Amino acid sequence: MSLQAPIASDHQLTRLLQIGVVLEEVVEARSHKHAQASDEPLDPAVAELLDHAVAESADHRQRLERLVEELNADTVPFDDIETLVEAQYETDEEFDGILYDQLCNEETAYKFYDDLIEAIETSDVEFSIDRERLLTVLKEIREEEAEGVEDVTELMEDHG
Repeated sequence: MSLQAPIASDHQLTRLLQIGVVLEEVVEARSHKHAQASDEPLDPAVAELLDHAVAESADHRQRLERLVEELNADTVPFDDIETLVEAQYETDEEFDGILYDQLCNEETAYKFYDDLIEAIETSDVEFSIDRERLLTVLKEIREEEAEGVEDVTELMEDHG
């Protein structure tokens, strides 16, 4: 499913929002795993960043899930995604590895929401969900992802 073209239906919008839910679940699970997996105590600034990322991703996931529910669809349970993440990804406990992974997560999420917003704005389809509210929620999430990129980049620069 491409975000290079306008969204053509509620069904396509639902699938894209569900992808956003899964993306947030992956970020949440990976951040949580990084925060819990280290044998050494994490730098307090890194621990705070990861805790914030977990909370923010959970909030984003819940906001997206409410949009998906309005479109009368289901989302993938978080426990299923967390298990998948644990099975698929090795946790890099090195300071730079954790921050680089977090930066990639934040940038990926930002780009996804940026593309999704553009695809909705260029679509002339009448969705069964209020377009302005949908765009407001997605723009708020995108802005929070941009702030996350800035936070990780600053932390990398401070410790680099």
